[in-house]
Amino acid sequence: MTDSTRGRRGSGKRERLAAAAAEVLHTQGVDRTTLADIARAAEVPVGNVYYYFKTKDQLVEAAIDAHGRTLDGLIAALDELPTPEDRLKALLNGWAEQRELTAKYGCPTGTLASELDKRADGLDRSIAAVMRTLLDWAERQFAQMGRADARELAVALIASYQGISLLTNTFRDPDLMTTEAHRLERWIDSLARGGPGDDDARS
Repeated sequence: MTDSTRGRRGSGKRERLAAAAAEVLHTQGVDRTTLADIARAAEVPVGNVYYYFKTKDQLVEAAIDAHGRTLDGLIAALDELPTPEDRLKALLNGWAEQRELTAKYGCPTGTLASELDKRADGLDRSIAAVMRTLLDWAERQFAQMGRADARELAVALIASYQGISLLTNTFRDPDLMTTEAHRLERWIDSLARGGPGDDDARS
């Protein structure tokens, strides 16, 4: 096996472990998750995990990177749509499609951010950077709609999603996510027509 082939195979296993970490951390939480849990989900011998990650914190960081790559892929796909309102509503539809998962475990990024906020190891800043990427993207969409208050609207949109994710999870009711997504779609349509938008996303 050449060094380049070995590197490609190693990279694939590392990415598989990172993706498995993101999934298991979402469903079990950081404290309850072990390296063995992640190895099992990735279908990798637990002894091999230590070749790529020496500690669970390193796997948490890899999971955050996996969230970032997933978000980058989503943004690239959304940016193929013709108008900013189309892109924003497609984002909402994607959230609504995950309503059953959200009802069971909450928002993958939001719940991880909440857990890591209680730690003092800097991982909270890493997950915050992922959230900021989404916030900045949403701001660009509102700016392209001609809104001078684009940042405030982006914050209102993401805050509405995080809030409904919490309620959906708390009450184990996926229909709450669907209802809120429809309301936010109407709000975006109103903004596209030049309607008010200061804090209408939360009313």
